[in-house]
Amino acid sequence: MVRAIVIGAGIGGLTAGALLARRGYDVTVFDRAIVPGGCASTFTRRGFIFDVGATQVAGLEEGGIHKRIFDELEIELPPATPCDPACAVFLPGETTPVNVWRDPDKWRAERQRQFPGSEPFWRLIGKLFESGWRFQSRDPVLPPRNLRDLGHLLAAFRPDTLLTVPFTLMTVGDALRLYGLDGDKRLKTFLDMQLKLYSQVGADETALLYAATALSVSQAPRGLSHLQGSMQGLSDRLVEALEKYGGSLQTRHTVEKILTENGKAIGVIVKNQKTGEIRTETADHIVANVPIQNLPGLLDKMPPLYRYRIDKLPPASGAFVVYLGVDRAAIPPDCPPHLQFLYDYDGVIGENNSLFVSVSKEGDGRAPAGKATIIASSFTEPALWWRGNGESYRQLKERYTEEAIAHLGNYFHLSRGRILHSESATPRTFERFTGRDRGIVGGVGQRVSTFGPFGVATRTPIPRLWLVGDSTHPGEGTAGVSYSARTVVQQIEEG
Repeated sequence: MVRAIVIGAGIGGLTAGALLARRGYDVTVFDRAIVPGGCASTFTRRGFIFDVGATQVAGLEEGGIHKRIFDELEIELPPATPCDPACAVFLPGETTPVNVWRDPDKWRAERQRQFPGSEPFWRLIGKLFESGWRFQSRDPVLPPRNLRDLGHLLAAFRPDTLLTVPFTLMTVGDALRLYGLDGDKRLKTFLDMQLKLYSQVGADETALLYAATALSVSQAPRGLSHLQGSMQGLSDRLVEALEKYGGSLQTRHTVEKILTENGKAIGVIVKNQKTGEIRTETADHIVANVPIQNLPGLLDKMPPLYRYRIDKLPPASGAFVVYLGVDRAAIPPDCPPHLQFLYDYDGVIGENNSLFVSVSKEGDGRAPAGKATIIASSFTEPALWWRGNGESYRQLKERYTEEAIAHLGNYFHLSRGRILHSESATPRTFERFTGRDRGIVGGVGQRVSTFGPFGVATRTPIPRLWLVGDSTHPGEGTAGVSYSARTVVQQIEEG
C-alpha cells in the first residue's frame, strides 16, 4: 500500500488526507495542536465556544468545493445557515453600513445607492466571476509545473472562459481607472476593506480576476455560511472521513524535519509531545499543510531557486484577535453575524484602525442561553510582536486589547458587567498553537505576480513533496485550501 504523510491537520491537510484514504492510500496526519482544524479550529472558555480564526464558510452549495468533496467522501456537511448580509461594512464616520446582501438584486440596489455611477465596474466584476467560476469548476492545475498540469489547464479553457484572458494582468485599481472611478473615495475604501480580508492586499494591488471571485462569491446561488456549533464541525467531519477510510490523525505530534534522499522526499522526523519520543517515519508522498515560509525550516535540503522564491515573497500579514464572551444584551437588535469597521480614512486597514467582527447568533451553540460571543480581528505586522522583551510584549498586547474593546463599544453595548470573558491572541499566539512561521495568516497576497498562473504551486521542486493550504492556488479560506488539497490528490493519483 502506498503511504502518505500529511503535516498539519488544518482543513487543507485533513481534506487531502481524507481524499487519499478514500482512494486506498495508507495515510497518517500529524499535528502539533491538541485539536484539529488549524486556523479553523475552536477553543472553549466558561461555556463560550470561540472560532480561532476562520468564522464563515464558502462552497457548501450544490457544486461548491466542500459539497463536491463531502459527496465523494460520503459524509454529511455540517449544518449551517446562510450569511445574509454576508457582511455589514461601516466606513469611517458613518453609522449606516454597506450591506453585502446574498440576494443579487438586493446587492445590486444597495451598491447603486451607496456608490452611484459604479455599476459598469460591478457588471465587469460579475462577468469575470461567472467566466472564472466555470473555468475553476473544470479543475485546472495552477500554476502548471509539467505537461500534464498544462494539459489540465488548457482543457479548462473554453469559449465561455476566454473573457478573462485580457484582464489577467490587471488589478482592481486598473479597472477603477478604466471606468473613471479611481477618485471615488468611498468605493475605493470599501473595496480596500473587503479585498484585504480575502486577498491580504488592497484594490491597487489585488489581481482583478481574483477579486472578481472575492467580491461575488457572497451572492446566491453561492454564498457564505455560518456553521451551527462552531467551525470545528468542518474539521470534525473530515477527521470522521479520514478514519472511516483507514487513515489516522495523531495530534500533539510535531514534524521537525522533512527528510530527502537523492533530491526526493522520503520521510519525516516527528516528535511525540506527550512522551518526548522522536522517531523517523517514511512515506511515498508527503503533503505539507503549512505556509510556504515554513518549508526552509523543515527541509534538510532545499533547491536554491526555490529558497530564493520563498525569500522574495512580499511580507505576510499577522492577526490580532480579541475574543469576548458577553451578555446577549450587549448585542444590538438585528445585528448581522459579520461586520467590518474602518475608523479613520487616513489610517491603514489594520493595526486596530479596522476590525472584522463575528457575532454568534442565539441558539447557534457558541454561547450559553442569554449570552453571545464577539470575535474581533485586525491585520497587524508580525514583526511588531517579536520585538523587545516579555514586558514590552505584554504592554503592547494590553494596549491593543483596550483599543479594540473601546472601538467595539461604539457599536456594541459593552457597559460594565456585560463583558463576561475577554482574551486576545497575537501573531506569537498563532505561532505557538498553529506552528505558522511568525504567526502569519491568510497566505500569499493575491497580487498579479503571485496569484493563479503566477502563484505558488502545489507541486514543489522536491519530488514526492506537495504543498497545500493558503499559500497555494486559489488562496485563503476553507474553500480555497480544500481546492488546493483536491488538486494535490489529483496530481498524486496521476503519478
